Amino acid sequence: MGIRETILSFMREKAYKPMNINELAKVFGIKKNEVMDFQKVIKDMEKEGSIVRTRTDHFGIPDKMGLVVGKLQGHPKGFGFVLPEVERPDVFIPAALLNGAMNGDKVIAKITREENGGKKCEGEIIRILERANTTIIGTYEDSKNFGFVVADDKRIYQDIYIAKGDKKGAKTGQIVVVEITEWPGKRRNPEGIVIEVLGDKGEKGIDILTIIKKHKLPEEFSTEVEVFAEGVPNEIPKEEYKRREDLRELTMVTIDGEDAKDLDDAVSLQVLPNGNFRLGVHIADVTHYVRENNPLDKEALKRGTSVYLIDRVIPMLPKKLSNGVCSLNPKVDRLALSCFMDIDKSGKILDHRITESIIKTNERMTYTDVTKILRDKDMELINRYNYLYEDFKAMEELCEILFKKRMQRGAIDFDFEECKIILNEQGKPIEIKPYERAIANRIIEEFMLVCNETVAEHMYWSNLPFVYRIHEEPDEEKLNNFNEFVHNLGYFTRHTREVHPKVLQEILEKIKGKTEETVVSTLLLRSMKQAKYSPECSGHFGLAAKYYCHFTSPIRRYPDLMIHRIIKEHLQGELMEKRVTKLKAIVDLASKQSSDMERVAQEAEREVDDLKKAEFMLDKVGEEYEGIISSVTNFGMFVEMPNTIEGLVHISTMDDDYYVYDEKHLSLIGERTKKIYRLGDKIKIKVARVDIATHEIYFDLVKEKPKTHEDYTIVSLEDFEGEGSSKDLSLELAKDYNYYSPKVEGD
Repeated sequence: MGIRETILSFMREKAYKPMNINELAKVFGIKKNEVMDFQKVIKDMEKEGSIVRTRTDHFGIPDKMGLVVGKLQGHPKGFGFVLPEVERPDVFIPAALLNGAMNGDKVIAKITREENGGKKCEGEIIRILERANTTIIGTYEDSKNFGFVVADDKRIYQDIYIAKGDKKGAKTGQIVVVEITEWPGKRRNPEGIVIEVLGDKGEKGIDILTIIKKHKLPEEFSTEVEVFAEGVPNEIPKEEYKRREDLRELTMVTIDGEDAKDLDDAVSLQVLPNGNFRLGVHIADVTHYVRENNPLDKEALKRGTSVYLIDRVIPMLPKKLSNGVCSLNPKVDRLALSCFMDIDKSGKILDHRITESIIKTNERMTYTDVTKILRDKDMELINRYNYLYEDFKAMEELCEILFKKRMQRGAIDFDFEECKIILNEQGKPIEIKPYERAIANRIIEEFMLVCNETVAEHMYWSNLPFVYRIHEEPDEEKLNNFNEFVHNLGYFTRHTREVHPKVLQEILEKIKGKTEETVVSTLLLRSMKQAKYSPECSGHFGLAAKYYCHFTSPIRRYPDLMIHRIIKEHLQGELMEKRVTKLKAIVDLASKQSSDMERVAQEAEREVDDLKKAEFMLDKVGEEYEGIISSVTNFGMFVEMPNTIEGLVHISTMDDDYYVYDEKHLSLIGERTKKIYRLGDKIKIKVARVDIATHEIYFDLVKEKPKTHEDYTIVSLEDFEGEGSSKDLSLELAKDYNYYSPKVEGD
């Protein structure tokens, strides 16, 4: 246990009372020559918020002192919520008690009222540990004596004051980057200087550039990194041919999307004489070029991941590597790390090995063409790739075997339709359609999953530091709400102390193809925690996998790059204790940094998608569509259209009645008419308005007669035996359990 963990453990003891630094040093037996180091540890712990200093310079644990450390999530109306770092309810912060904190800041809040009787936990910001926004993107507005910037992020609700001489030539309506020079106070707006004028609002590309700047994503590589990348040789050194396994004669292909340029995984498949499969997954050996601590490695760690924003990619590595020497382009020699797995007809892995290799892919296949070959039996493509046809058929067979095995063990397969947004030359969206998850996509998905599991288990037993991909069990309260909801739909879950993904997977199987499929799947997904990277192998709940890592994309994900380095060192011989100690520190840093940057990338990608969806709907105002209620809240309901675009029907526009939110059944019920709008219901909507600034779409209901309780007839009364006499079962009870079905002629 390190000194930090020892200090925290000591402070968590019931008998602990806040001590000053001298008292703590005495308790831990700190010698005179160690005092400065000890003080630095305490100072660092205070800075990160794991311990708190009182007014009398005594230290303690935040939660034992009625304090909460977390991230402030602002609201356009001025108030905010502290999202705690530990498991506990969010803390509501009134606008008057923000005390200069802004959206995204890491703060300490003092609890002023605990959660009680439906009222949220409230607090006051007493300390700002870390500022999230040193620069802000927004629209400049000029006035006679000064200017101000309205932040693009509406959660930053205060305008930023700009002195006349600090506007850098900005004109009213232009998008600018502002550096904060004075943070807000109780009665004072933040102040800043314009450091960059991005361009006029509406100018091509400015919208996505604004999002890139807002999330502080890097737009280009430094000169040092670019120069280093250009110095990477195109030719493979002769010594690598001598020491690696030569797999250039092995038939293998890459299968990717049409637009992909960073091809980092290839697959080979042999059917063995005994009928088993030998699957080879061959991954670009990026670590041969991106050595530890060289400029490329430092930049890749900082970025953590490549970011994909519809019309552009912000790569983790320069193009010389990502699209060049590391990309497994067809018919050229490439360095790789190969994992071979012998798999039987039941999907069991009988044997495996990992080796450094030299490969030469035969073809650069696309998902579209492989799907046409296997599903559509396209004779032109079958003839063109005749020498690969049997391989593709075997791949399809193995894919189904592996999928079936995953389902049998309880993996949760969310079959959501993703969308593809198509832009014209001016960057305007002209089409949004569901993205098909066809057989070719599924083949690569299954092959990568089984490879990731195999590598993770192999390295787990090596007892070396490693970066795992973990997914913790769902939040208990959210899962209970999900169970209650599906119970009300007539689906019953087996209640056990420890939830197993198999139980949840069974629910998804039962609803497949039914009207409520999307809704139940969405609600289950919302009950889940986010997957993340970790040095600890604690398993992947959603995949029902005990061992899991990300091994297959080192061009675009830093954890994959990191673990390739460790695997290669392991293959080349036993690691010295000093190296193992260093690796522990590296994987700790890589896990946290990669998880953090993954979240930033996801937020930016989602925001760009939302922007383009809103833009697509601008000229659809007044048009009517059919959609499914995808979410119900106390302020209205979100409706999703077949092309995945979602909009809000605000409760204030539902003017035919006063609607009450029924949280238990996720529905809105009219007090007078008893009209019901439930999660999963199909309804007709009209596009009311689009707010491009917030990327929000608003719908109105198309007036039609919605369902009432009178439109339902009670079914399966025998299911209610034990609830009372089934003969005089009340409608209220049936409503409560959702045991009713739409009336049909003759009922």
